[in-house]
Amino acid sequence: MTVRVVVAEDQSAVRAGLVLILGSAPDIEVVGEAADGERAVELARELRPDLVLMDVQMPRMDGVTATGIVVAEGLADVLVLTTFDLDAYVFGALRAGAAGFLLKNADARELIEAVRTVARGEGLIAPAVTRRLLAEFAASSRPARPERGAGTADPAKLGVLTPREREVLSALGLGLSNAEIAVRLDMAEATAKTHVSKVLGKLGLRSRVQAAVLAQELGV
Repeated sequence: MTVRVVVAEDQSAVRAGLVLILGSAPDIEVVGEAADGERAVELARELRPDLVLMDVQMPRMDGVTATGIVVAEGLADVLVLTTFDLDAYVFGALRAGAAGFLLKNADARELIEAVRTVARGEGLIAPAVTRRLLAEFAASSRPARPERGAGTADPAKLGVLTPREREVLSALGLGLSNAEIAVRLDMAEATAKTHVSKVLGKLGLRSRVQAAVLAQELGV
């Protein structure tokens, strides 16, 4: 299966590099390029790609706002490009429903694999980095009043989950992939994937990343 991608990055040289790298993979096709968030949303509506590779800092409309629109309208999964000095933007992207994130200094192999990973429904990219980010997110959000939405830390939410599903949610909070969840909970990978889908559905979440954020907020 070919993964159809829209690349949204305002720096033309960086965008060209991303397009070149992705185009070198036989199973990835770059179907559109955007230099700002508004154009990214327009292309997502027009082309219905499988994934939008989204920078966070862009003119006219930032990547966080664009991510929220793309996800809310069900146009595509979003993989956010970021650096650690932009954590506030990343947190917003997580809230908006981004399927994952990738550091801008990732090499070509990591970029291609990240796109493939998100296309498979594995939303957490670079687990070690993800765990650090989620931990920082949880620490920063505890003192403040939670925002409304999927990330609201309401313990009553967990009442709809079975004990096994709570274990899966806890594993998501650690940044584990389906394969890692399967090993941790001694189940088949397909079963782990099914449990993840059920957890997302019951909690009304748009992505496994949001589930990880919720798990961190609740301390599951």
